[in-house]
Amino acid sequence: MRTVFALFDSLNRRSLEPYGSQTIKTPNFQRLADRSVTFDNHYVGSLPCMPARRDMQTGRLTFLHRSWGPLEPFDNSFPELLDQAGTHSHLISDHYHYWEDGGATYHNRYTTYDFVRGQEGDTWKAMVEPPWDRLRKMYHPSRFQADTRSVEGQHIINREHMKDAQDFPSVQCFDAGFAFLDANRQADNWFLQIETFDPHEPFHAPEGYRDDYPTDYAGPILDWPRYARVTEAPEECAELRANYAAIVALCDAQLGRLLDYFDAHDLWADTALVVTTDHGFLLGEHDWWAKLRMPVYNEVAHIPLFVHHPAHASKAGERRSALTQTIDLMPTMLDLHGLTPPDEVEGVSLLRLLDDDAPIRDHALYGVWGSATNITDGRYTYFRFPDDMAGQDIYQYTLMPMHMASFFTHEELRGAQINAPLSFTKDMPVLKIGGTAKLPMYGALGLDFFEDTTTALFDLAQDPNQLSPVTDPVAEARLAALMRDAMAQNDAPPEAYARLGWGRDLS
Repeated sequence: MRTVFALFDSLNRRSLEPYGSQTIKTPNFQRLADRSVTFDNHYVGSLPCMPARRDMQTGRLTFLHRSWGPLEPFDNSFPELLDQAGTHSHLISDHYHYWEDGGATYHNRYTTYDFVRGQEGDTWKAMVEPPWDRLRKMYHPSRFQADTRSVEGQHIINREHMKDAQDFPSVQCFDAGFAFLDANRQADNWFLQIETFDPHEPFHAPEGYRDDYPTDYAGPILDWPRYARVTEAPEECAELRANYAAIVALCDAQLGRLLDYFDAHDLWADTALVVTTDHGFLLGEHDWWAKLRMPVYNEVAHIPLFVHHPAHASKAGERRSALTQTIDLMPTMLDLHGLTPPDEVEGVSLLRLLDDDAPIRDHALYGVWGSATNITDGRYTYFRFPDDMAGQDIYQYTLMPMHMASFFTHEELRGAQINAPLSFTKDMPVLKIGGTAKLPMYGALGLDFFEDTTTALFDLAQDPNQLSPVTDPVAEARLAALMRDAMAQNDAPPEAYARLGWGRDLS
């Protein structure tokens, strides 16, 4: 078996034509939908970037035990399991977080890998004395930093080296993917992951991709929304959305190149193709930009998924309503290559859904470590926040004490305890490290990082845009019971219940 897995970052399903978009042109995503099975109720698990990838690689939820961090010694990684079983796994990615401290064990699980440089704050190009006066005039002050050690400053330096389309990392990722296919498409037993950071912010696309999305904005470059409430002027909001449209159009074009390759070499006959994202992105909905700080609304949680399997080619163009989520990708990739998931895996293979749209799960549990615990049954979404976000007692369970781009601090590690093995740690004890919520941006905003932290229930049948919470004690009690059961299945620690107002005995 041969599999191509195309993974985008921060791709809002509502921006795609197969999911109803009428504002962004994505003809190649529609081509993909016509050649594959489209999943209509696919949800995230853990957020953001690397927690989502840990879910994808391991088939288990991360966020109840751990924030951003590396794969653990006890984790089951599907590309490594494929490699051990004789299937060559190859990663091509410009997602630079893999190469930071908090992601450093992910890419090494693949047989081989290729890193394309230059996205966002990737510490790529060195400029000791940048021409800050010139650059300051080019960029909107909301995202300008005259500091080479800041993400914004490094991005501005990187961007000086991206002039033509072939300079852009996402284009280079797909170029590298075609090079792999040219060298290996006659071989069997391989897995290729083409992964791009796009359309993650900043929304920087090559010239021409904005042509279909004009605005009246006349200021400096504005293509990087803040993780904050919407306070921008209308023309600034329009400019940000137009730049997102442009980078989605860039992603659509790269996908189109991949589909052209499948057509030219008839890979549809013998190669599986899976296309999805890690999470979505808010573009002003609910009066917010981005993700993480606010509740995990469906613009972030409800994500696209397309699956083509050559043995199920007759199902092309069909849709599936069964509830699925990112932890189901890991057992699916193993199933594609004839492998059985390890016992610790919580996800369920999606291949059975290609023939029969029967339920494989009655809920999807998802969230950000330190924020709400969320659940959907496909009809309702339920966000349950701690009553006291600032005073909650919460811990990380790990043998890899790394944050996004740094070690855990001395202060954090001085209080570390040895915790007995958890059900999924293969008899390994782990460190239990206490402290307040440690997210990638925690240092800047502290406990005020999270806002709108009110427990809420939404009825998606009556309110698909989650604009008005409902009061329905029966539905809330049922979703709360589902949530507690799901947490128990995940071996959630005692404080995961206590912070939500429950005891571990489900009382």
